[in-house]
Amino acid sequence: MRQRLRRFVRENAVHTLCAYVPVGREPGSTELLDDLRDIGCRVLLPVVVGQEPLDWAEYEGPSSLQKADLGLLEPTGRRVGSGGIGQAQVVLVPALAVDRAGRRLGRGGGHYDRSLPLRAPEATLVAVVRDGEVVDELPGEEHDVPMSAVVTPGADVRRLPL
Repeated sequence: MRQRLRRFVRENAVHTLCAYVPVGREPGSTELLDDLRDIGCRVLLPVVVGQEPLDWAEYEGPSSLQKADLGLLEPTGRRVGSGGIGQAQVVLVPALAVDRAGRRLGRGGGHYDRSLPLRAPEATLVAVVRDGEVVDELPGEEHDVPMSAVVTPGADVRRLPL
């Protein structure tokens, strides 16, 4: 998946991207984040601030991550506020599943539900899931922000709906 996302970022001349540090089985890695920085992309990572929209901070390498609540690793770099997501051309969004229409199943904390409405309208929202986690249909709620693309370890970034 590292090469797939690196190629997507390069081909789309992405200069700022929101990402995340994976927890448990979530796909992704700090090596991916380093790859994106190495090709000149500014990488912003989420910082959980209670029930507010996510704050964002610049990723400055693996040594700039610290343990945080919920089993997360969060960046210690310069924070840019909850509006930082609005600076990104691409937002990589962790998901337990995504359906072919772009509905995403998250972990239930609502952090991305509160944060995605602050994105730039033209930003590409990429659900990052495993191959078997792209499903035909998921339930949705009115506040859900649909994903515009999906990437898996076995497939390049694909636009949604599929």
